[in-house]
Amino acid sequence: MILLALLGAALIGITLGLLGSGGSILTVPILVYLLGKDGKIAITESLAIVGGIAAFGVIPHARKGLVQWKTAALFGLPGMLGASLGAVVGGKMHDAAQLILFAIVMLTAAWFMFKKSAKNAVQAEAKAEPSVWLVMLEGLAVGVMTGIVGVGGGFLIVPSLVLFAGLSIHHAVATSLVVIVANSWMAFFRYQGGMVEDGLSIDWATIGMFIGVGAVGTFVGKAVGGRINQRSLKRIFAVFLLIMGLVMVSRESYRLLADDTELQDRVTAK
Repeated sequence: MILLALLGAALIGITLGLLGSGGSILTVPILVYLLGKDGKIAITESLAIVGGIAAFGVIPHARKGLVQWKTAALFGLPGMLGASLGAVVGGKMHDAAQLILFAIVMLTAAWFMFKKSAKNAVQAEAKAEPSVWLVMLEGLAVGVMTGIVGVGGGFLIVPSLVLFAGLSIHHAVATSLVVIVANSWMAFFRYQGGMVEDGLSIDWATIGMFIGVGAVGTFVGKAVGGRINQRSLKRIFAVFLLIMGLVMVSRESYRLLADDTELQDRVTAK
């Protein structure tokens, strides 16, 4: 079990280091299908892990002056509100329904990765005038998604900061990490409060190990990333996300249907 956790954490970190985003979307499937955690617990722990790894990622970008703090606040404050609301909604959802939504987000991320490289795509749009309201609205929407399914949403945040806030790709990537930290931890604390009321508990050792190993993995990924064709790597990862997303939709839909049938049988029996 410990070996699987270490391998999973390393995979998340290395993927983040190689691609710059996307690795955190592996956290929930690893916790659920490799470590056998309950869906609610996996999503809660994922939020802490994603926020922790992103926090480490902010440091080098902040030292280089790449983080646009004002934009981070414009995007992040509505995002934190959305993350809190999303966590409330997610806390009342069936585990399988949450994982199906997560799989849909995974499929969306795969679609984004199949498109042209983010750098080429945003350069054509970077001349657009910044829109404060669009930035805030997008921040709210991404926050809700983070709260419900437990992903950072960097693949949505970065294009939004470029298109709606007028940031360069380098500033957008750095600023997105700040937003991910804020959204993830806000949703995490909201979920944790509900779990305490339900008598559930999270594994801080797992969270700490994933953050530590994942953070180290990002440096490893960055070190070897320059030697690998990024376009091919993104396509391979997109195919993996596509397959994993379809498997999750199939598996969790069956579980949701089975639980619903069992509930109906119980009601009929009474």
